Amino acid sequence: MNPKVLLSFDVEEFDMPLEYQFPISPSQQMQLGKEGLDVITQLLQEQNIPTTLFTTANFAQHFPDAIRGLANQHEIASHTLFHSAFENEHLLQSKQILESISQQTVKGLRMPRMRKVEMQAVKDAGYQYDSSINPTWIPGRYNNLHLPRTIYTEQTVTRIPASVSANLRIPLFWLSFKNLPYALFKKLTIQALEKDGYVCLYFHPWEFININDYGLPGFTKKLCGTPLLNRLNQLINDLKKSGYAFSTIADFLEEKK
Repeated sequence: MNPKVLLSFDVEEFDMPLEYQFPISPSQQMQLGKEGLDVITQLLQEQNIPTTLFTTANFAQHFPDAIRGLANQHEIASHTLFHSAFENEHLLQSKQILESISQQTVKGLRMPRMRKVEMQAVKDAGYQYDSSINPTWIPGRYNNLHLPRTIYTEQTVTRIPASVSANLRIPLFWLSFKNLPYALFKKLTIQALEKDGYVCLYFHPWEFININDYGLPGFTKKLCGTPLLNRLNQLINDLKKSGYAFSTIADFLEEKK
């Protein structure tokens, strides 16, 4: 099987400013989340690639037509019920809501902010895979250096971590993409593709609009809006030119069986 690019987006209400004590209303969170999704939707249509959209059920209930339309080309997976609140019951509730809206079987889960989740609860809710692990160390957030850096199984649930570099476990996630030099990020991504047979990258739609006015620290908005969109477009083009194909996570895991 040729190496695959598993591009994913956490489709959610834009509540990140609340982490930095910047007030933002629920309606504005939704509006900005949708503006970002519209930008990403256009890029994905132009590039004609499938992705996995980890979507909060709350967001999907506000914009059901958009999620239903995206389900025609992309995988809809769960980002639980709300982005800023969680109970185990939300695992099943979000799955059911997303399935009703998308008319897809929801197979995957990613917890907001990659928070820990009990695999027994994930299994009981009927998920086949979980992508809530970033197998690296990020100060003040988590230390997962003891966990496998590639696909593994826990309590019959397949766990597919976000990708890290092949050697030093440098995270290949949204913050690295905007803060590392582009050439270095691309090099590390290709190294992971060749070593692991896939790369699991994730972003947020709201990154691709102007988020300079919402009290966020510089490293989270160093690139945003059109400059970041152009960088992502370049990465997709460069990976295509190098012969790598794009896949949803569910399709990739099915192909690996």
